[in-house]
Amino acid sequence: MKPRRASFPQLVRLMHRLRAPGGCPWDAAQTHRSLLKYLREESKEVERAVRRGDHENLKEELGDLLLQILFHAEIAAEGGRFDIGGVMGVLKDKLVRRHPHVFSRKKERLTPAEVHRRWKAIKESEKRRAA
Repeated sequence: MKPRRASFPQLVRLMHRLRAPGGCPWDAAQTHRSLLKYLREESKEVERAVRRGDHENLKEELGDLLLQILFHAEIAAEGGRFDIGGVMGVLKDKLVRRHPHVFSRKKERLTPAEVHRRWKAIKESEKRRAA
């Protein structure tokens, strides 16, 4: 049986419900720290699926990894620190900043190696400014 498709907002609502009163007691009891072992485990399972070229398993494992991201964002939102929209906003801004060859007015044709070097240089520059 082929799984149904889901939207990102549906998943965010499901995660919220799982942690809400009347939801799942195990999910509600989790913390950022208690979830670390699952985050590592799911990342390793994604890696194994990629190395094996097992695309069906990769789809499942990516979903498990996404669950970990949603879990951490929900816990942070409950504490008033940030939510999944903030996570996505930070990612969007980072992708635009680190791809000037795509998103600036001056288009450049770069090799993958040149893009990688530039990404690392931009990241280093961002770290220096943040320090």
